[in-house]
Amino acid sequence: MSIRVLLADDQALLRSAFRVLVDSEPDMEVVGEASDGAEAVRLAKEREADVVLMDIRMPGTDGLAATRLISADPTLTDVRVVILTTFEVDDYVVQSLRAGASGFLGKGSEPDELLSAIRVAAGGDALLSPAATKGLIARFLAQGDPDDIRDPARARALDALTVREREVLVQVAGGHSNDEIAERLEVSPLTVKTHVNRSMAKLGARDRAQLVVIAYESGLVRPRAD
Repeated sequence: MSIRVLLADDQALLRSAFRVLVDSEPDMEVVGEASDGAEAVRLAKEREADVVLMDIRMPGTDGLAATRLISADPTLTDVRVVILTTFEVDDYVVQSLRAGASGFLGKGSEPDELLSAIRVAAGGDALLSPAATKGLIARFLAQGDPDDIRDPARARALDALTVREREVLVQVAGGHSNDEIAERLEVSPLTVKTHVNRSMAKLGARDRAQLVVIAYESGLVRPRAD
């Protein structure tokens, strides 16, 4: 089955370029185009999109607000949002992930990177590598005092995790892949994947990227500047 992609950008020329790129792939198709966030939310439902390529800065409802609406809608649980923007700053990265995006990509990225991002997001993972996601979030969070960053509600939510799930979460926040975590904890990659999936369910995280945010905001992992 083809990956159903929705394009959300207020620039028609960019949408046309993305459409040509996406439709050239045998395993994906563009099912709609939106020029603002409100239209993106509506079309995500109507066209049953798998992945939304979402610009941040759009008139009316912007990309962040639209991403929050998609993430909060129980009928759109399986829809993944990939933020596309020319403003590649850490603040936007964190805001995007907190809003529920599966990842973040600059518009200057190579075509292969964009296509890979769509496939990875459709598979339910974060489009950024765990290490890249962790690094971006850590650099932003490190600007403040760790005690100020810590969210008591996030910390209490960790009580639902088993000891092993906490251990795996620390490794995820450390930027390690499932295979690397399996080697470190001397378990199978399948076991690691199971722990990650259970942690996402218990913590209400849509994907691995949001698990990283939760790990930092809960105080389980302390950010530090490199």
